[in-house]
Amino acid sequence: MLDIEIISIGKIKKDYFNDATKEYIKRLSPYAKVKFVNLKAESFNDSNKEAVQEIESKRIMKSLEKYDKNEIFLLHERGKIFNSLEFASFIDKHQKITFVIGGSLGFSEELLSKYQQVSLSNLTFLHEMVRVILLEQIYRTITILKAKNYHH
Repeated sequence: MLDIEIISIGKIKKDYFNDATKEYIKRLSPYAKVKFVNLKAESFNDSNKEAVQEIESKRIMKSLEKYDKNEIFLLHERGKIFNSLEFASFIDKHQKITFVIGGSLGFSEELLSKYQQVSLSNLTFLHEMVRVILLEQIYRTITILKAKNYHH
């Protein structure tokens, strides 16, 4: 069974994102154990953006210390882009995966230099939306690997 941790700065605030997240976790439950770790988001303004990005990145690094046996991937716009079949092949090579979703200000360069990056798109999305997109792609991956009738 696939073991996935999703670490995210901030939490889901909109019910429709929560509902979609719950739906994909339910669909994934026979095939994967998915756990969310929500880390505190910091308030910021124009004068403290770099400091806040650094604080959130250090919070992520501290949280990642307990996942040293997992493959860790930051979700980032400069990360490797896959199509769905490539993503399925990529996921199939790992049994314990941690994905990290940054906050509004993204990741520090220090954090980016330590971990591999994956991109879900060249576009930028709300972190709440990224959770749903990531879960849908993981579900799509499972259906591809299990030859279920979902990906066409």
